[in-house]
Amino acid sequence: MDTPIPVPEAGPEAVAGTDSEAADGAAGARKLTPRQARRLRVVLSSVGMAAMAVVLALRIASRSSVLVVGVYGLALILCGIVIELSRNGRTRLGSWLLAFGLVAAIGSDWLLIP
Repeated sequence: MDTPIPVPEAGPEAVAGTDSEAADGAAGARKLTPRQARRLRVVLSSVGMAAMAVVLALRIASRSSVLVVGVYGLALILCGIVIELSRNGRTRLGSWLLAFGLVAAIGSDWLLIP
């Protein structure tokens, strides 16, 4: 009768794999889950909205202008839109929109408003 040949069990050294697999595993551990990404975008948009409201109040106190209200009002609306996009799962679109919108608001404040 044939007896089965004992197979040595794989230890941690045999299971570790290559360095690139370990690096991929470490990078995968750092990625945000979709839920965390949505929460992060909502928090960033809320902080941006609060910052724009403060800047709007300061700018209106120093120079009352329809252009100031328009630029910062649009930035506040943009932050609200990004919050809604993030709540509906459109986090990448919201991220790009928030980045470009806030840069445009700051740039137009610097270029247009005396």
